Amino acid sequence: MTETMLSRQVYFPFVPEHGQKRRRYYNSDANKLFEQDRAFHQWYRFVLSFPPHLVQEYIGKFQLCKEDVLLDPFCGTGTTLVEAKKHGLQSIGVEANKAAHFASTVKCDWTIDINNFVAESEQIAKLADKKIQSCKKIRILPDEQMELLLECSISPIPLHKTLILLEIINETQQTQFTKHQRLALAASTVRDASNLHFGPEVGVTRIKKQDSDVVANWLATINMFARDLKEISTQKKKTRPEVILGDARCLEDCLQNYEYHSVAAVFTSPPYPNEKDYTRTTRLESVLLGFLHNKSELREMKQGLLRSNSRNIYKNDNDDHFINNHSEVIKLAETIESKRIAMGKTSGFEKMYHKVVLQYFGGMTRHLESLKPFLRKGAMLGYVVGDQASFLQVYIPTGKILADIAVNLGYKLVSIDPFRTRFATATKMKMNEEIVVLQWIP
Repeated sequence: MTETMLSRQVYFPFVPEHGQKRRRYYNSDANKLFEQDRAFHQWYRFVLSFPPHLVQEYIGKFQLCKEDVLLDPFCGTGTTLVEAKKHGLQSIGVEANKAAHFASTVKCDWTIDINNFVAESEQIAKLADKKIQSCKKIRILPDEQMELLLECSISPIPLHKTLILLEIINETQQTQFTKHQRLALAASTVRDASNLHFGPEVGVTRIKKQDSDVVANWLATINMFARDLKEISTQKKKTRPEVILGDARCLEDCLQNYEYHSVAAVFTSPPYPNEKDYTRTTRLESVLLGFLHNKSELREMKQGLLRSNSRNIYKNDNDDHFINNHSEVIKLAETIESKRIAMGKTSGFEKMYHKVVLQYFGGMTRHLESLKPFLRKGAMLGYVVGDQASFLQVYIPTGKILADIAVNLGYKLVSIDPFRTRFATATKMKMNEEIVVLQWIP
């Protein structure tokens, strides 16, 4: 360790204290949200989000201090940002999915008046219960919005109650509390009122919930938010991450208000190259909260995402141009296309499989190139990625390829750290998830 590093106030969350042993995690526990980490993360979270303890570990490994800026360019629902805030670090997030961007923003806002937040929410609950009891006509969503939802995502009665509650939340217009109340509605609706299940793909349960105590469940979520806010220290409330709605492939647009060479570290998990449509995971709440009104808006949002599945490949996509000289990626795409032809697979989605690989790694190349001007000399980067075999069971070593791309762009490969191994039920293959650790030394 250098003298400069020794003089900095550095965080080592996993260093043993008071004779305690260093925490170790078995593979089955690696991706779990532990009880001691639940605060704020539990407000709203993707089912496959990487865990807070992983961020804690790399905050320590990267030796970050309060003066450092931590960037998560694929911030999702804000795991990195929340952990940075808990450690008093400055952080920036970039996210193109509007519902996830909204969730990250709210999860990092700890400044509201807790007592008034609960009191106002209790008043809204009373008004909603009263209106639900007196309302004679079932509320429904417009046809264009209903077409965006997975069929039977939510049954008519829970949807009716949810729309009435949402209407009263929106009418209250208390800007200090409304965002938190809306996020609580999104979380409680998906968890308690919908027919959705996640395992890991989003789907609809066989037995549908014909009714749900929507208002009581929402108020319980509000009280959970309040408990977390009460338990956090005043000092930690002061740090306020910025969450930018934008495309991580063109960070020069997202970070135009930031100075060059200002980012000390990156910790993130981009989408994996597979057939998981990440917009489906948040579709119900995206529609309910008004982020999506029709297929045109859905398409527009998808076009701002890294191309990672066949449902967000478009005619004018050209990220493959950034990967023209990478022989391994080109060969991988050719192998997938050759196998498709040999197997006689002719669906529109299957014809896109080889294009996904080219667009995905081309998009990651764009991202890494656009990131370089903002990195401080010596900046550390961690990318949580997973190997895949979704496209006709052709194996994609995501971490290895990403590391190779980064080295070709001038990054130093520090290590590829194992995170966990998961069993893919569709392919019956064991897949590695890893953290690709890079350093920027121009």
